[in-house]
Amino acid sequence: MKLDTRALRYLTAEDWRVLAAVEQGSKNHEVVPTPLIAQLSGMRGGNNVHKNISTLAKDGLIAKVKNARYDGYRLTYGGLDYLALNTHRKGDRIFSLGNQIGVGKESDIYVCASPSSRQLVLKLHRLGRISFRTVKANRDYLRNRNAGSWMYLSRLAAQKEHAFMKVLHREGFPVPEPVAWSRHTVVMEFIDAFPLRMIDSVPNAGKLYAELMDMIVQLAQRGLIHGDFNEFNILIKEKGGTGGTRDEETEEGSAFTKNATLTPILIDFPQTLSTNHTNAEFYFDRDVDCIKRYFERRLRYTSDEPGPFLKDAIKGIDNARRLDVEVEATGFSRKMAKELDRFVEPV
Repeated sequence: MKLDTRALRYLTAEDWRVLAAVEQGSKNHEVVPTPLIAQLSGMRGGNNVHKNISTLAKDGLIAKVKNARYDGYRLTYGGLDYLALNTHRKGDRIFSLGNQIGVGKESDIYVCASPSSRQLVLKLHRLGRISFRTVKANRDYLRNRNAGSWMYLSRLAAQKEHAFMKVLHREGFPVPEPVAWSRHTVVMEFIDAFPLRMIDSVPNAGKLYAELMDMIVQLAQRGLIHGDFNEFNILIKEKGGTGGTRDEETEEGSAFTKNATLTPILIDFPQTLSTNHTNAEFYFDRDVDCIKRYFERRLRYTSDEPGPFLKDAIKGIDNARRLDVEVEATGFSRKMAKELDRFVEPV
C-alpha cells in the first residue's frame, strides 16, 4: 500500500486516542469490538467515540470487517503507519516526509528529514504483501494468519533490523546509522550511493570483490551471516576520483571516475542469522556465491581464490564478542527470531 499522509495533520488528540485503542485491542482481537474501543480509549460519551471511529474509517486507518459476528473494526497498515509516524514526530526524529525512493519485496522506503534538516530514510516493513518462498512449507500455519499477525511479523522484522544495525554500526561495520525504531518502521541515515546492481564498471573490480568477501568473513567472525548478501543490498559510495566525469546513470548501469575510492555499504537485515543456525553453512555459501556470480556476470571479474568458507571464518571465534548473542540479550529473543524466520526466508 502507498503511504498517504494527507490526513495526518487533521487528526485530533481524540482521534489518536481511539486509533491507539484499536491498536491495543488488536493484540487479542482480529476485529476489535466497538465497546472495547471506547473502553480502551478512556473517552466518555459513546457519540464522540463513534465520531472519531467514523473519521478514522473514512481516512482508511481502520476498517469495518464484512460479515463479522459483532460490530467492530480492525487496524489497517495505514493506521499502523500513522501511529509509527506520530511516534517519530513526537520524538523529534521526523519533521517532514519526502518521496518514495524504493520498493522492496516486503518494504517501502521513503526519504525524510529531521527537525534539524538532516536527511534520513524511513523504511516501512510490510510483510504479507506478497507470497513468500516459505508459503508451501507453512501452509497450515498461514491458514490462521490474519492482517494483525502480518503486522506483528512486520514489527518483528523492524525490531530485528534496528537491533542488528545498531550493534553493527557501533562496531564499525559499513552500515547506515540507525536513528529510531517504532512498530514496523526504522529510521536510518541517508546514504548517497549507488546500488551495486546498477553498476557495470568499477576502477578496480578485484579490490571491491576482496572487500565484500572480507565483510562476509568479518560478520561471521562476530557470529553473524547476512543471509541476503547480494547486489540489491549493497550500496557503493564514491569519494574523489580523477580523469573525467562519471558516466550518467542509465537503465544498464553506472560507471565511476578513475581513481575514485569506493566504499561498500551493507543494508537490509531482517534475514540476518547466527552462525549457530542449523543451516548457517548453506546461507554463508550462498552469500559468497551471490557475489561471485554477480562479479563474473556483470563486472566480468573472476577470482582464482576458492572460498571463503564458514569453517575457516569462525575458527577461533571469540564468544565474548559475538553480536548474535548481544542482540538476543537486548530483547529480540530467540523465540521472536524463530517466529520471524518461518516467513522471512533469505532470498
